[in-house]
Amino acid sequence: MLKLVFACLIGFALAAATGKPLIRVLAALKAGQPIKDIGPTWHSSKGGTPTMGGIIFIMAAIVAVLIAGFQDLQAGRFGALFVLLFGLVFACIGFVDDYLKVKKKHNDGLSSGQKFFLQVAVSIFFTILLRNFGYLSFGLYIPFVNLTINLPPWLYMAFAAFVMVATVNAVNITDGLDGLSSGVTLPVMLLFVTLSVYWGKSEVGVFAAALFGALMGFLIYNFYPAKVFMGDTGALFMGGAVCGLAFALDVPMIIPLCGLIYVLETLSDIIQVSYFKATRGKRIFRMAPLHHHFEMGGWSEIKVFIVFTLITIVMCVVSFFGIMNRFPN
Repeated sequence: MLKLVFACLIGFALAAATGKPLIRVLAALKAGQPIKDIGPTWHSSKGGTPTMGGIIFIMAAIVAVLIAGFQDLQAGRFGALFVLLFGLVFACIGFVDDYLKVKKKHNDGLSSGQKFFLQVAVSIFFTILLRNFGYLSFGLYIPFVNLTINLPPWLYMAFAAFVMVATVNAVNITDGLDGLSSGVTLPVMLLFVTLSVYWGKSEVGVFAAALFGALMGFLIYNFYPAKVFMGDTGALFMGGAVCGLAFALDVPMIIPLCGLIYVLETLSDIIQVSYFKATRGKRIFRMAPLHHHFEMGGWSEIKVFIVFTLITIVMCVVSFFGIMNRFPN
């Protein structure tokens, strides 16, 4: 338990201490965020805000995991390291995307096809890695009913790739307002810390605790009005962290519950686009994804942040009671 607290404190201290100088570096490199033309008009004032700020909490999490989890690594318990590396590969994909956006001075980076191929490849490799090291079974535990459904390996691999890619992109979609995806992800990380302690899998929880602390430190600079955006670099890392932890703890079916906001954000986008095409111009939401719908209805960014985070806290509590019997104590 102490190493989890230690990981959290290191993550927070490093992110808080390095945030300001790293923002200066990003600003000096002219790594400004291009703002989407289709977003709310008042977001245009955010143009030029440094992006790639996810580097702040990523670096903090790396150091925290290596220090607080050193004894686990020495003992051959690599759960935290595997999830960290999984998130880092996604962060690299996001970094390339961010770099291309900054270079082109436009909100288009890698093509959707390129992102999809890379993400699927990483997801399959990660699933095999977890399976070979004994962290993952091919059984799907269904929350609340205490039922496990065993799947053929090929079907589980396809399922895992779908869930991982969907989760990573859902977290990315949620990153549309100052601090929103950071705030929503904090209770999710705390849920994984709690589960890792409850099930005696603290070597995995080290990463969740480190990222929780790092995100708290990052919010000093990312909360409204944001001094820096995490960019795809941070959002894809964070998405990788969420699904990586769920699979490392062998409870992937928990993601739609604790990540309800991610799901709703993604569904609102899909529904809006589909309905718009089917009706030749009509809309269901004022604007998609969902956070923009509420913005257009008069909600401030801070109100959206608070409400969405509170919903996630409630869903994480519900998730814990739905999944707590996965492994007997």
